[in-house]
Amino acid sequence: MKLNPEVVRLITASPAQAAKYTPMELKESILKSEGRVIMGQELLFHPGISHQVTGPELMFAFGADMVMLNTFDLDHNEKNLGLQGMTLMELKEKVGYKPIGIYMGCPAKNVDIKDNEKLYRMQGMLYSKEHLLKAKELGADFIILGGNPGSGTSIKDVIAATKEAKELLGDDILLFSGKWEDGIVEKVLGDPLADYDSKEIIKQLIDAGADVIDLPAPGSRHGITVEMIRELVEFTHRYKPGTLAMCFLNSSVEMADINTIREISLMMKQTGADIHAIGDGGFGGSSWPENIYQMSVTMKGKQYTWLKMAKK
Repeated sequence: MKLNPEVVRLITASPAQAAKYTPMELKESILKSEGRVIMGQELLFHPGISHQVTGPELMFAFGADMVMLNTFDLDHNEKNLGLQGMTLMELKEKVGYKPIGIYMGCPAKNVDIKDNEKLYRMQGMLYSKEHLLKAKELGADFIILGGNPGSGTSIKDVIAATKEAKELLGDDILLFSGKWEDGIVEKVLGDPLADYDSKEIIKQLIDAGADVIDLPAPGSRHGITVEMIRELVEFTHRYKPGTLAMCFLNSSVEMADINTIREISLMMKQTGADIHAIGDGGFGGSSWPENIYQMSVTMKGKQYTWLKMAKK
C-alpha cells in the first residue's frame, strides 16, 4: 500500500480534512492512526437517547472517530427514526462531515425475511446492488457487510456480497466484511468451535475485495480470547498488507459499566486491530456516550480524545 503524505491520520485530522478523503484515503488515515480509531453504532429504528440531539452527534462529541448506522432503511427514509427527520447528508453536515457509514445485512438463503420484522423493516437494510448504489448516492463513507442476530446470514453470504459489491464499485467504496455476532447457527470468526477455518474465510473475504475484516472483541463474545483474535488480525495484515481489521465490542456488553469497557478495550488493543467498534445495545439504540468516552481514553489517551471532541 503506497502511502500519500498528504493524508493525515484520522485521530488528528480535522473534519474539513477528513471530509475530502476518498474511500481509499480514509482507509489510509485509519491505518496511520495505529490502532486508535473508535467507531460508535446507532440503531435507526429508535429515535435515540434524546429528541434534541441524534446518537451520532453525541458519539462524535464524546470521542468517536467514525459512526456506523444499523437498520438503515434505504427504501423509506421516514422509517429511520434515529435520523430525526434528516437525510444522511444533513446528518453529516451537522457533525462536520465526519465519517458515517451504513451497515447492510447480507441476504440469507432459505430464510423468511417477513418473520423477522417485529422491530424494523429488514428488506430496507439488506444488501443488494440497488441498495449499495443508493447508499453511495446518499453519502455513506463506508459500508459494513454482515448479518444481524436472528437473520440466518452465513459467512458465505457475506463473501458473496463482498465480491459483488467490490466488482460494482471498486475503490469507490470502503468495504468492511466479516462475522462478529449471531454465533448460534454458525460460529463467529475466531471461535474454535467453528466448522470452518477462520483464516481461510478471511483469505476469501480479502480476495473478494474486503478492505476491512470484522472480528469479535475478546471479553464481550463468549469463548473469544485475545490470542485467538490477535492471530487472525496478524494474518489479515500479512496476507494482503494494507488490509485493516476491526474488533467489535457488542453482545450488549456495550451497556456495561465503564470499568468493564476499559478492561475490554485494553484487550481489544492487544489484538492489533486498527478500528475498535462498540455496539448499539444501549438504551436509546446507540453506543452510550460515557462508554465511547472511556473506550477512546483507554485507546488513545485524553490528549487525542479531547482533541477529537473539540475539533469542529
